[in-house]
Amino acid sequence: MKRETIAPASIQFFSLAQLYLSDLNPRQDADPEGIDLLADSLAMIGLIQNLSGLLDAEGRVGIVAGGRRLRAIARAIERDVTVIERHPELASIPVRIAPDEATARAWANAENAARQDLAPVEEIRAYGRMKEAGADVSAIARSFGKTEAHVYRRLALAALPAPVLDALKEGEISLGMAKAFTVSQDEALTLTVLAEVKGRDVSEHRIKQALQPAAVSATDRRARFVRLDAYEAAGGSVSRDLFSDTVALHDADLLQDLFTERLNAEAGTLAAGWKWVEVMADEYVSYSVTEKLARLYPVEGVLTEEQAERYDELAELANADALDGAGQAELEALDAIIKGDFTDAQRAVAGYYVYVSHSGTVQLSGPWVRAEDRAAAIEAGTLAGHAAGATGSDAAPAPKSPYTGALVEDMKAIRLAAIQTALLDKPEMVFDLLAFGLSLASGVSTSVFDLSPGRPNNCPSKTEGLEWSDRLVHPPAGHEAWSRPELRVEDLAQAFRDFTAAGKKARNAALVEGMARTLPYGAGNADFFALIEADSGASIRKVWTPTAENFFNRVSADTLDSLHLDLTGCDPEGNGFKAHKAQKKAEKARCMERLFSDAEYQKAWRITAEAKARIDAWVPDCF
Repeated sequence: MKRETIAPASIQFFSLAQLYLSDLNPRQDADPEGIDLLADSLAMIGLIQNLSGLLDAEGRVGIVAGGRRLRAIARAIERDVTVIERHPELASIPVRIAPDEATARAWANAENAARQDLAPVEEIRAYGRMKEAGADVSAIARSFGKTEAHVYRRLALAALPAPVLDALKEGEISLGMAKAFTVSQDEALTLTVLAEVKGRDVSEHRIKQALQPAAVSATDRRARFVRLDAYEAAGGSVSRDLFSDTVALHDADLLQDLFTERLNAEAGTLAAGWKWVEVMADEYVSYSVTEKLARLYPVEGVLTEEQAERYDELAELANADALDGAGQAELEALDAIIKGDFTDAQRAVAGYYVYVSHSGTVQLSGPWVRAEDRAAAIEAGTLAGHAAGATGSDAAPAPKSPYTGALVEDMKAIRLAAIQTALLDKPEMVFDLLAFGLSLASGVSTSVFDLSPGRPNNCPSKTEGLEWSDRLVHPPAGHEAWSRPELRVEDLAQAFRDFTAAGKKARNAALVEGMARTLPYGAGNADFFALIEADSGASIRKVWTPTAENFFNRVSADTLDSLHLDLTGCDPEGNGFKAHKAQKKAEKARCMERLFSDAEYQKAWRITAEAKARIDAWVPDCF
């Protein structure tokens, strides 16, 4: 294809009377309201971009690119002729002159097909000037064809000290780095940090840390627990980052006081009736705190014969998904009887540790019997068996074992063989144990069997358009249990009893979810993986619909044009396709999204039943 070369041209200046809209300009019609808004913008901030045109035989200039600006200049002067005193460029208008008609035509087509946005600094300062001139956010958004949220963010940048914007203009900092500076409340500190980061590849996070060294994030567990509204009501100051939707709290001492006050109040309420309650400052209770304590468990209740029969009836209905709300409440009440409760005698000798987890929720650890209460607990009958044994510093020294280490290991192997032999005749228990180990009911660091489920990636980076089941979310990794105590299970035996009590339906669901999540891409080999896909009835389009964000913006404009022709079957020489092809890539991507999801848009393209079937079944050939 022959390419047109656009020759360089200088800028010349003309009065409005010397300019007119050229027939070469593809935008012969313009929305009057849009011209009014652009005229408002010109009256406030002046002309930012020059026009482009071609000199005619009479010495006048036909504008081939910038027709809307030409109309808006005329409208602005018509409204208020003094506007040219504030903005001289509206009286002597800069126009880039084409050397010939071929160049002018190329400019006109380029302007129509792909307009170049303002450079970020130009846009930021233009918004700032409009605001200073009295325009509100809504007017600025309409003038530039942007969302109000975009304008608010640009105005936050416009409020930065001039040296920051100058550094952005010169390429000494990135736009992301400039955004990080908007969290600062101290201009002197801003300029100090700017001097340190100019010309360097520094992350936005590090810049924010330097600008707010003592700030506490609103995601901090203390802030989550106290709640932002309570902190602000108590006089705490905050700053909100418009670019990342993060909030920083600037009074750490106040936050800590509110945290301590509320936690103490919650602890008193939650542990009421127990002998003691102790508040823990950390986000978990360390094993070193509880290793020498004895734990108490509820005293299980016993159902009457009539209640036991009713429980079985309700459990069967629940497993068949046929239990109504009243039946569910009745089943839960019977479950509560079985699980039992703590007795007054237990409450008299034990207590709880209370702490706030990483997520900002109050947690209880216990109930625990301390060493000084152990004798009273044994006397009251609340401790028995192993729990009643002596532990801690007052325990008698353990006698030397008569067994060698090798013998102990052999006996362990024999015990394991005995259990495994018994399990061969207990398939249901094996299924229970496998499902328990795969579920979060056993915690994330527990290995019931010597198996390590994989974590193949089943979540794309762009999740829009994906109908993704929460059941496929991988549980947290085992190492996270060290910092997140809510992921640990302290009493596996009781947790297993609770898990099996939920019934086979819950167990089977845990098995299916746990095993389905571990299927890796290309399992076995390509043919075997395809067999799994076919026999399972899997279909990408059942769970995924292509959108501008998740697919179309990520391929070339030529690919979009080709795909549009294939799916619509339209005439490549028709006006409809030519108009589609002339659009910017981003607009093409949005149109392709509508082709897949908008019935009215499909109707406009006269999509036949056959074409609709192609669209509904289409997936990219990238596998």
